[in-house]
Amino acid sequence: MARKKLFQYVGDTPIIPISAKILAIFIVLILLSNFMTNLLSINLSQKQKNVLTNQLLVNELKEMYITAGNQYQIYSYSKNKDECLESLKKSVSSSFTQDNSCAMAFDRTGKILFFSSKRAGRTLDLFKDKEALEKLNADFDAGINQGSVTFDFGDGEFFGIYKYHNDWNCYFVRAESRADNQREMYTVIGITAAIILALTVVFVFLGTFMLNKVFVNVKGITQSLYDMQQRQQLEVINIDDAPNDDITYLAASFNALSVSVNNLLTTFQKFVSKDVVNKAYSNHAITLEGNQRELTMLFSDIKSFTYRTETLGNEIIDVLNVHYNKVIHAVHQSNGVVGSIIGDAILAVFGTEATSAEKSIKSIESAWEITNVTAELREKMAARRKEIEKKRRLTASELRVYEAVLLDIGVGIDGGTVFYGNIGSDEHMANTVIGDNVNSASRLEGLTRVYHLPVIVSDYIKKEAESISKRYKFYEIDTVQVKGKTEGKKIFYPIDTFVQGATALSEKFEIYEEGLKAYYKGDWSKARKMFKQADMEVCEVFLERMGRKSAPAKWSGIWTMTTK
Repeated sequence: MARKKLFQYVGDTPIIPISAKILAIFIVLILLSNFMTNLLSINLSQKQKNVLTNQLLVNELKEMYITAGNQYQIYSYSKNKDECLESLKKSVSSSFTQDNSCAMAFDRTGKILFFSSKRAGRTLDLFKDKEALEKLNADFDAGINQGSVTFDFGDGEFFGIYKYHNDWNCYFVRAESRADNQREMYTVIGITAAIILALTVVFVFLGTFMLNKVFVNVKGITQSLYDMQQRQQLEVINIDDAPNDDITYLAASFNALSVSVNNLLTTFQKFVSKDVVNKAYSNHAITLEGNQRELTMLFSDIKSFTYRTETLGNEIIDVLNVHYNKVIHAVHQSNGVVGSIIGDAILAVFGTEATSAEKSIKSIESAWEITNVTAELREKMAARRKEIEKKRRLTASELRVYEAVLLDIGVGIDGGTVFYGNIGSDEHMANTVIGDNVNSASRLEGLTRVYHLPVIVSDYIKKEAESISKRYKFYEIDTVQVKGKTEGKKIFYPIDTFVQGATALSEKFEIYEEGLKAYYKGDWSKARKMFKQADMEVCEVFLERMGRKSAPAKWSGIWTMTTK
């Protein structure tokens, strides 16, 4: 018969329940606390009981009663009443222990025969508690001439023992103040509470120390989980130094689950935008929903893609992957999300996480980063060609491939109110952005081929970017009516003033803008002069457009595009 194990095991490692550890600690602490508290309570209660018993011993009253009888005999012979009563008072006062201890004798009318108190200067001529006196007299008439009595002097309640003395015809009373007794009781309670509090503090420190030792692993796990929740990211909990209990086993199970979920999230994030992943993580669900939002759209496309595809064949996929690895990183670095990848084109959206004026600035930063990384790839390919040509010349087919991999892109940016959300069905959905400004960004990217500029933005982007930063200088390029539109739209070229050569380029564009103003006014002669002076590739577009002609009749300054 197999022996039943005390604990569960994972392999050869026993899993000790954390509840057993907690229970053992609390049992020890509770036993110690109760034992010490009850022991102190018993000792202090017994001591107080003895004190109260001694204070109320009937012997004191008997002694006073006997002394009173003796003094009465002396008084019968000496006839000196005052001297006898004074002797009686001295005899009685020697037994006083409390601050308000007292002894007295009074007749049935309440007239005081003598009064003695430990409290200095206290005198009494009449027993003033009429209710107590009436009760004593009623008991006396009923044949009861001794017992306990409770009365009030006007400054607190007293309790004591009395006996009627037939010789003196008075009630003899030995009494104590209830306040004194309560003060003793409160003192005992205070001492007990202080000791219990002190022991509790000691036990709390001991318990805390012991529990911290036991729960140090739990605290680490809890903190790790809290940090993950704050960062909205699953990670692996460090359990290298954790004890072999069920909490550690739970953390190990969580780590296994965390790795699996992270793998799924990583895969999921590669196919959808970052904000969709975050929403799925926080809301635990993705639904068909969307709303109107003010966003910025960036559209980037590879120029002459058909030629490159024909030349490279299937290898175009490798080239695209190298290109998109840089481009997508540039978008994410500027807090943008990739809306879609359509062959050689990419649509990026800015402002999905927090709508602000920065979305336009971020989109321009991303645009220039995309053009820079593309230029870096071209430079690397050019350097590679030089290395090869040091040994031999490229063949015609190699030269064709070389030209095909020298990717060049155009970037168009526009912004405004669009629909952003999920469309499709419960079985398959896609996160998308829909609106006229999305199409406009695509049209602006197409214009980069016309004007031989890497980046073109709309008036919306210009105004929003200028409202929060002076980093970018915007130069008007033209007023264009794209196909499918009835109105002209100004387009702009953003120059990063932080980069080298920006000043020289700005000077040329200022001359260019002078030519553009003349072009708009219909003074094409002056416009040609200024465009030639600016000496930029974009100027060739206008020089070719104007030729040697004059502006047509009813010239509006708007150039109508016949193609998309």
